[in-house]
Amino acid sequence: MSRQAVLERFADSIPLIAPSMLKCGFGNLHREVELLESAGARMLHLDVMDGHFVPNLTYGPVVIERLRELTELPFEAHLMISDPARYADDFLKAGCNLLTFHLEAVPEPRPLIEQIRGKGAAVGLAINPKTPVESLEPFLDAADLVLVMSVEPGFGGQKFIRSALDKLRWLRSRVPRKTLLSVDGGIEHETIAATAEAGATVYVVGSAIFDRDEYGPAIQELTGQARAHLAPF
Repeated sequence: MSRQAVLERFADSIPLIAPSMLKCGFGNLHREVELLESAGARMLHLDVMDGHFVPNLTYGPVVIERLRELTELPFEAHLMISDPARYADDFLKAGCNLLTFHLEAVPEPRPLIEQIRGKGAAVGLAINPKTPVESLEPFLDAADLVLVMSVEPGFGGQKFIRSALDKLRWLRSRVPRKTLLSVDGGIEHETIAATAEAGATVYVVGSAIFDRDEYGPAIQELTGQARAHLAPF
């Protein structure tokens, strides 16, 4: 799926709930993907951690390559790793359609953005809670997606950090209209409305989906709440 096709698909799906595979049942990934597709998921958010940039380890291109065989859903690889440029091509070859990496890991991101786009994929740029949102300003014209972390990256199930709302508002007033604005961490029924009002259009959700017996109602309820509070953009 080309970069343009992926971005058009995402744009048609706003508000877009992105299930975070950090919280899925790793003992039966095939079943989890089937359940998410049946529930109406439009993309999968893959949390890649290296134990260095964040204090946790997850999975790499080998696992994602096997997942790619199970579904045609777009994959976003959220690269919470120290050297994303070194491994970007591996994740693209594994079947990722969107690579999101951190400004903290790549303070001058334009070469990596061009590297990823040169392979036909979309690009996201993320910041951690302690990073000033203004540090993104020189690069807002270059990213297809901007991701605001609303928890400290590394582990699921954390409490939402409300300062993320100010960052989302600041970004919504400055990013190009076509740019996707994503929020990741602590997104559930009590916080998704506030993030939608602040300008988010993509919502990375873990526990609020995977802790439910049925994923479909969870995704539908979250989508409905986001749509009801979605800020103009």
